[in-house]
Amino acid sequence: MKASYFCVVFLLPFFLKLGSVTAGHAYCGPIPATDAELIHVAMNLEFLEAEFFLYGALGKGLDSVAPYLALGGPPPIGGKKANLDPLVQQIIEEFGYEEVGHLRAIYTRVGGIQRPLIDISAQKFATIVDSALGHRLWPPFDPYLSSVNYLLASYLIPYVGLTGYVGTIPNLSNYTTKALVAGLLGVESGQDAVIRALLYERAHEKVVPYDVTVVEFTNLFSIRRNKLGMCGIKDEGIIVPPVLGAEQRIETNVLSSNKASLSYPRTPQEVLRVVYGTGNEHVPGGYFPHGANGEVARRFLEEKA
Repeated sequence: MKASYFCVVFLLPFFLKLGSVTAGHAYCGPIPATDAELIHVAMNLEFLEAEFFLYGALGKGLDSVAPYLALGGPPPIGGKKANLDPLVQQIIEEFGYEEVGHLRAIYTRVGGIQRPLIDISAQKFATIVDSALGHRLWPPFDPYLSSVNYLLASYLIPYVGLTGYVGTIPNLSNYTTKALVAGLLGVESGQDAVIRALLYERAHEKVVPYDVTVVEFTNLFSIRRNKLGMCGIKDEGIIVPPVLGAEQRIETNVLSSNKASLSYPRTPQEVLRVVYGTGNEHVPGGYFPHGANGEVARRFLEEKA
């Protein structure tokens, strides 16, 4: 409890400050786009998740499992088999196959986009983790080293897609596409919940060889994503100040939600700001060195920030 108390007290000012801040020029509202164009933004993240989970569990990606879904897009950078315990191995393999199903469902319902260049290298994750912590870890963080490292890296990915789906549904016009996204959202939410629950079991353990606990990693990852998204609190760690917990009564935060215990929404531009790691939907980077694909993402890249 002492470690938990210190963590939430230390982080409270950061969370409260983020709740009232949207950075200068950042736009946080809806954008004009067709249903298919909105879903294609999310499809980029489905590619990211599919490659990361398949490589982590199997040591091979979409090109070995369902190559036609890539539509000729380039293979990912840096994916490899992770050193996972049997339980996490089975869960991540399941997640990987689920992501293949998601890509196929989108492709079938609204058409596909070419897989963008995706960077899931250990070096990329090390850079992201260093950015969240505000200093360079040594040795560099390696997501493929252990189960806890891989779960922390997984914490960084499905939740962004989840919030993107929550933000997309109100802007869809067609029953068929609403049904599709509702189905995708359900599974993405489940994946995120499993990852967070597994991390919560280890919340106060220090991640070897660093002097940083699992809960501290999750809170710092969430603070970073809130800053990049630039539209207030949309992201919370697995232990939070009670003011951010369910009914403002509890610091346990296995499921991230707002004051009404509803999922946070993100717009397409917020999603891109986060996964690019630049805080700017016009500037690619992060997991997508050349940017995401689809009409919405390419339009942002062609526009001047």
